[in-house]
Amino acid sequence: MEKCWNVNERGDENLIKELESSLEVPSLVASLLVQRDISTPKLAYAFFDSRLEHLHDPFLMKDMDVAVGRLMTALRNGEKIMIYGDYDVDGTTSVALVYSFLRRFHANLEFYIPDRYKEGYGISSEGIEAAADAGCRLIISLDCGIKAVNKVAYAQKFGIDFIICDHHTPGEVLPPAVACLDPRREDCPYPYKELTGCGVGFKFMQAFCRRNHYPETALYAYLDLVAVSIASDIALLSGENRIMALYGLEKLNTAPRIGLESIIRDAHMEHKAFVISDIVFKIGPRINAAGRIESGRDAVELLISEDEELARMMSSNIGVQNNTRKDLDRLTTQEALEMLAGSPDLQKSSATVLFKADWHKGVIGIVASRLTDHYYRPTVILTESQGLVTGSARSVDGFDLYAAVESCSDLLVTFGGHMYAVGLTMKHENLPAFQARFESWVKAHIQPVQQVPRLDIDAEIKLKDINSAFNGWLKRMQPFGPGNPKPLFVTRRVFDYGTSKVVGRDREHLKLELIEECSGAILQGVAFGMGRHLQAIKSGQPFDVVYALEETVVHGKTMLQLMVRDLDFPYGDEHFDYLD
Repeated sequence: MEKCWNVNERGDENLIKELESSLEVPSLVASLLVQRDISTPKLAYAFFDSRLEHLHDPFLMKDMDVAVGRLMTALRNGEKIMIYGDYDVDGTTSVALVYSFLRRFHANLEFYIPDRYKEGYGISSEGIEAAADAGCRLIISLDCGIKAVNKVAYAQKFGIDFIICDHHTPGEVLPPAVACLDPRREDCPYPYKELTGCGVGFKFMQAFCRRNHYPETALYAYLDLVAVSIASDIALLSGENRIMALYGLEKLNTAPRIGLESIIRDAHMEHKAFVISDIVFKIGPRINAAGRIESGRDAVELLISEDEELARMMSSNIGVQNNTRKDLDRLTTQEALEMLAGSPDLQKSSATVLFKADWHKGVIGIVASRLTDHYYRPTVILTESQGLVTGSARSVDGFDLYAAVESCSDLLVTFGGHMYAVGLTMKHENLPAFQARFESWVKAHIQPVQQVPRLDIDAEIKLKDINSAFNGWLKRMQPFGPGNPKPLFVTRRVFDYGTSKVVGRDREHLKLELIEECSGAILQGVAFGMGRHLQAIKSGQPFDVVYALEETVVHGKTMLQLMVRDLDFPYGDEHFDYLD
């Protein structure tokens, strides 16, 4: 697949010089800050000096005072409270946080996670009836509920109040809840809109602490859960999210809760210094596997556990579920790719919409992401559940998937999500009309630049520019992720030192040693899945390399290596002049 390399402009040179002087940072670091919209020395100081006391006042969120008041009434009257959350990572970490924290003050609690297959996403009638049967008078919903108008009205028939903590886009009408905490409400003045569901739950508990003059330091012990939610939900690492993720990672690396520690051990990552990508690819999928294969309740039980032996057993079981998830993921992805390969019409489409009744509902979101990466276009993967067609959609960079799905809303039973990920359900008879209209809408609105994978490169540098001091500044810019991406660099005209080789079971990866003409610098690198380039690298011709920097330990010594993202061979014979 063709890729576009986009080398970012350095930005305002006067501002770069001002930051360079004020912070005493290298010019390149100042340029990286400017590219991240850090436009004043004050913002730069705040970026490098992220503190928990810089978090916003939780009472700036619409309905927060009402929500805290209703919670305090419930505690004062001894009411039974149900903590209700979605079955994914954000939902289960949200429930674990609020349930664990409130358990310190109130014993009359229980939690509920809906069954992905019997109840589907969000607030369910079954969950409300379970709350009524248990004698609950209050439900606190987390990571769901902001569009559950009818379900919240149904709960009122049982005398049950709702406090909704959500971060998804609301509908035109809000549910008749006591309070709807959602920074994405149009009438909500809260200054930061990118919180996860767990982040909204954290702000609710922070407001509860402030109203009751409880020390917030006790709440900070739950930031490892918030960090896991931020990473797994691919939330922006800006503003409050960056602060909470920074301290959550510190907690995860020093004193994680028993459940997370068990997951870390089960993943054989005990001695690793965790970064956001480790949560995305290692921890998050294991937590998600519970809700995908069996029950999200298992994940909450693990995350709230205070028994090390029990946590080890539960983590091991979730590890087995994760392996099952991997097998289903691989088989479903293979089937979906074969469907596309066998249809010339589908291959020429602007969007991908695939349906197969027996695909496992627990992996279709993952498969949608994989196909989006493979064909680089908006993708909807659908299966059958409870007599309906249900599925997940994923988008490409810059394309508003939510708007595309919303344009088909009259064909849908339910839908919800955000710009890059949407869940949806429809009747069988509406599937052909949805496929046609979704394709038509995407074709009319997607831009050519959104149809080509783009590598946003922060700067062109020389290998000789890479040293421990520069890496030290890069480490201070962590955590990296959406909104604060790990810097990508390009170095032109590098050469094989003579020792680069293919590695891996199928000789699919490259282990590189690279040099450049202008210095004696030699740097090692790894290029996963690029073993096919060995002949070009060994040709003796110079080539260009795009990479991020990463620390690795070799024979007990910490060293920097290039994590290669792409290669280009524009200088040699035509045989080597290509861009994969």
